[in-house]
Amino acid sequence: MKIIVTGGAIIQDHRGRILLQRRSDYGNWGLPGGGMEAGESVEETMRREVLEETGLVVLDSELYGVYSGSRMQYRYPDGNEVVFVMFVFNATADLQGKTEETGRLLIHHDEYNESLQLEFKALHEIDLEDISSVQRPVFEDLRNGKANILRT
Repeated sequence: MKIIVTGGAIIQDHRGRILLQRRSDYGNWGLPGGGMEAGESVEETMRREVLEETGLVVLDSELYGVYSGSRMQYRYPDGNEVVFVMFVFNATADLQGKTEETGRLLIHHDEYNESLQLEFKALHEIDLEDISSVQRPVFEDLRNGKANILRT
């Protein structure tokens, strides 16, 4: 089984809503982010992936948590099985002029076609069944106010 190191971002708007991405590869919702490339730091991975998938430039970030262990096993629709080691950051980005009128939808033409939709949602509005199985623990921890860095 292949291990994939990823960097992801919790980006909140001025109302505290979290930016969710509906991914084209498996259709579920989750945080913007993706796999590390050779030679990158995990923070560089997160910044590159956020830019590619949302068009947003990360201005500042702080490590929120590192997720590893059996909960991070994932089977892609094609049957390929992997285990993720996810580094999740609290990140800030300039959202000025990047959303539609209500501020809920992020406007971005994704040249890589990784994002089907980008939407800000409050924690209580997020249905965990719609979230990618490997990212559910992140949202559970956000709801429960967990503060430790290493999460299994």
